[in-house]
Amino acid sequence: MKAIFTISFILMTGLALFAQENLTVSGKITDKATGEPLPGVTILIKGTITGTATENDGSFSLKTKSKPPFVLAVSSIGYKAQEIEVKTLPFDFQVGLSAESALVDELVVSASRVEEKILKSPVAIEKLDSRALKDAPAPSFYDALANVKGVQMTTSSLTFKVPNTRGFNIPNNFRFMQLVDGVDMQAATLGVPLGNAIGPTELDIASIEITPGAASALYGLNAINGMANLQTKNPFFTEGISVYQKIGVNHVDHKDRPTSLLSETAIRIAKVYGKLAFKLNGSYLQGTDWLSSNYTDQNPQQKTAANPRFPTLSGDNNPAADLWNRYGDEKNNNIPVTVQYQGKTETFNVRRTGYLERDLTNPTVKNLKFDGSVLYKLSDKLELSYGYRFGQMDGVFQRGNKIQLSGVTVQNHRLELRSADFFIRSYMLVENTGKSYNLKPLADNLDLTAASNATWSSNFQKSLQASITQGVSLADAMKAARQVADQNRLIPGTAAFNELKSTIISTNNWDHASLVKGAPATGGAWLTQRSRTYHTDIQYDLSRKIKWASILLGADFRVYEVIPDGNNFVDFSRPLDQRTLPGGNHQYYKKVGGFVQVTKNLFNDKLKLVGSIRADYNPEFDPKINPRIAAVYSAGKNNFIRASWQNGYRFPALFEALSFVNNGNVRRVGGLARVNEGLGYLENSYTLASIDNFTAAVNAAVSAGTPKNQAALNNRNVLQVANLKPSVPEHINSYEVGYKSILFQNKIAIDFDAYYNVYDGFLGQVEVAVPKTDVVGTDASVLDMLTRANQTRYRVYTNAKNTTTSYGSSLGVTYQFFKKYTITANVNYNNIKTNSSPDVFVTGFNTPKWVSNVTFGNREIVKNFGANLVWHWQDAFLWESPLADGRVSAYSTIDGQVTYQIPAWHVTAKLGGSDLLNTRYIQYAAGPNLGALYYLALTWNIK
Repeated sequence: MKAIFTISFILMTGLALFAQENLTVSGKITDKATGEPLPGVTILIKGTITGTATENDGSFSLKTKSKPPFVLAVSSIGYKAQEIEVKTLPFDFQVGLSAESALVDELVVSASRVEEKILKSPVAIEKLDSRALKDAPAPSFYDALANVKGVQMTTSSLTFKVPNTRGFNIPNNFRFMQLVDGVDMQAATLGVPLGNAIGPTELDIASIEITPGAASALYGLNAINGMANLQTKNPFFTEGISVYQKIGVNHVDHKDRPTSLLSETAIRIAKVYGKLAFKLNGSYLQGTDWLSSNYTDQNPQQKTAANPRFPTLSGDNNPAADLWNRYGDEKNNNIPVTVQYQGKTETFNVRRTGYLERDLTNPTVKNLKFDGSVLYKLSDKLELSYGYRFGQMDGVFQRGNKIQLSGVTVQNHRLELRSADFFIRSYMLVENTGKSYNLKPLADNLDLTAASNATWSSNFQKSLQASITQGVSLADAMKAARQVADQNRLIPGTAAFNELKSTIISTNNWDHASLVKGAPATGGAWLTQRSRTYHTDIQYDLSRKIKWASILLGADFRVYEVIPDGNNFVDFSRPLDQRTLPGGNHQYYKKVGGFVQVTKNLFNDKLKLVGSIRADYNPEFDPKINPRIAAVYSAGKNNFIRASWQNGYRFPALFEALSFVNNGNVRRVGGLARVNEGLGYLENSYTLASIDNFTAAVNAAVSAGTPKNQAALNNRNVLQVANLKPSVPEHINSYEVGYKSILFQNKIAIDFDAYYNVYDGFLGQVEVAVPKTDVVGTDASVLDMLTRANQTRYRVYTNAKNTTTSYGSSLGVTYQFFKKYTITANVNYNNIKTNSSPDVFVTGFNTPKWVSNVTFGNREIVKNFGANLVWHWQDAFLWESPLADGRVSAYSTIDGQVTYQIPAWHVTAKLGGSDLLNTRYIQYAAGPNLGALYYLALTWNIK
């Protein structure tokens, strides 16, 4: 692969040195009203990929071998596009562009995979162009997505933010696709797009298009909830050198960490040599991360997994507390302790003490990015390019547990042949999780090294019984027993703690000798995952060849290659007792698909009909068909009504399909049948939810005098057999209507959409227990549920048994009034329909019903000076996930910025802040406490 890229580069460079061009189009572009020159205006020969951009003085020179007549398309953000016919060469002209206050002619690509006006898009789509990104009151262009209509941004870390649309939000978002120049940015084994940690820099971003809702009919794979398409700048059109420096400060209230500086430096170099162009980008960010320090108890006293029959064991006195942002106290760390209390035999649920997130994570985060591209024009209609992208990041993100990312690297090689009508693109992503580690096994193994569960339980029980016998209150006796059991526990910050922590996070095997015979004396927490993704996609637009309709054809092929580490991903061809050994055969997960889309305009272009059908095949599943039908009707000038229906599938992500990780006392496993072979968690298990109810019923019966085994058999019907099936692709039927319009001489823009989604086979996780003695339903299996040692726990990726229905709408209004002042407001509503019967797991809608954003500003209050403010509000909602459940409070924030340009120096200064009033808030259960970030950013453009 590398050899091919090297040869391609040499050939392109050699051809460029001997290329000769002798036809020239030149001219100057100005603002029609002021007469001032316009830099950065795009001039493109229609039907080709040949073009250029104006210099700072508005001039340009374009060399071509295309023979006239042909048409030049002249466009610039904020101005009305023009087309100029060229009949003879050489050709020199001067044209003035008229300012346009609304995005009437804005072009988008993502909705239909071909260029079209945003007003005529068949589905909802939002676009942030380079001007909007520059003026956005946000610390970075990526943060600006949080204020886009319909978008919910989840911040896991200072370096790691993931957008979502239309519900079912999770920090590791399998359902939302992110593309950068056509490349899927998902880190395969982590199973999540790493925000913008490996994406474009501030200097190289050209635009972002957000497609909320299902896009799998055209893009397949994981675009079931929506897609973000990031486009970078083409060096043929944006030549020069640019430097960017941002200095910021956060933690200004000292609430979690001392006040800290943030620094980000970036540089972009782009140059054109005839038919050859290249660009280089680099950036480096360093700062102090936000801290998750909320200690809500998600296992309060009234839950069956706690001790509901003992009212005094509540609040701070709850010995079975499971706190947000504390690890080692989870449900699978429950320890039953039996004592004589008030003349009865009582069994209490108790959890290990665990460790706080602040003591397990690294506060300093870094993000290094580099990318380079070489483009060569084989002709006016054909371009060959190679691009390389590298990102290295730290941070914290949440999957089934919290992960401290440390030195994660993702590399991308992309080779592409493109014309105005087709492209062939191949790319490879190489992922390495570096020195990352999982907080859950880190906390578990810190506790287990101090004392095994058996030893800790015995010490706790003896102390508890002694205190009760002495007449100490139950709550105080519990606290005293914990102090005795924790006497060998290492204290955070001590040399011994730091030494053991370093050993654990450098050990790959997460099992501990006290849990598994033959495991290392000290279990590990190192998350060492490596994978490669190979992808090729082809697209051909037949619109220029077929007159009766626009026809688009496409196909793609993808292979995930996982290198087994013996802990997270294993070689399933090995015997069960050898799977967790490092190495083995690489594991592959494949998919191939193709689509055809037909677009037809009727009734003098008043009605646009779009139909597409896509077929996808993964060898693990049956082939899937994804159709889409859409219509756009022009109800008058700049007034468009649209409606669409599409069917979509999402194949289980790599982690959902093939994971095999023993995380403390529970193994998280993929849902494919071959993972289950020899383990039996699909067909031979009880659900953990029913085991909690069973345990509570048994304890109550024992307290009343019934022998324990008899109490268990008497309550056997409380146990629920899981009866899980191997995972199948998640399926959605999505219905959408919308309206877009520009009114009152481009002063008011209205954008409305509403959706109704029905999911079948929704993918999620359920925790189950497999009995060790006999199969489910037998007396022996029921008695196994009394003792943790007689069960094998699994957290399984599987499909929901009920259908899941969600619905919502959003409305955006933009009003441009006095001079260039603009006010933009959007309101978003999302909800889920409640099913009459419970499912095997909670789907976790994780989305506030109401969200609103109001932006007010002017990009040029006076010459060279602009300002913007945005107010964001969202209401409270319930968050449910395998790691943490609970209510997320409503919050509102104000972000703002002022921009000042110094044209003589080619410098732009941006001073601003997010959450200006420092109203601390969280975005999801167990998420970080977010606050103010104030910053000054300087951009210097050197021509």
